[in-house]
Amino acid sequence: MDNCIFCKIAHHEIGGKVLYEDDVCMAFLDLSQATNGHTLVIPKKHYDNVLNVDQQTLSHMMNVVQEIAKKLQNKLGALGFNVITNMNEIAGQSVHHFHIHIIPRYQEDEGFKAIYQDRSDQVDLDDIYQKIMQ
Repeated sequence: MDNCIFCKIAHHEIGGKVLYEDDVCMAFLDLSQATNGHTLVIPKKHYDNVLNVDQQTLSHMMNVVQEIAKKLQNKLGALGFNVITNMNEIAGQSVHHFHIHIIPRYQEDEGFKAIYQDRSDQVDLDDIYQKIMQ
């Protein structure tokens, strides 16, 4: 993909603060730094989103996510992590090259929020289940 910024980083056309690299993927610090150590793990091959990635690449990337998270915990003292991938604009994907965010967490009020609302009183769980399982 000619205009994909992550492809350009993966092919070393654009520099980055690379924490890990192999033949399949790389991990580098996100420029936005939602929290200190915010890292992106990307495949070197272009995939638009998580649904298009082959299982072998996805599995390998999750192993790298785990390795990087351990490193961030040991080196930066992270107390927890959000591991997130966004798919399509509606979910917040701004770069259409599959990537996994590793967002270290240090304290509750550090500015990053992942809010999961309890909507259990507004939905019919049985109906949702049946639609999925049909």
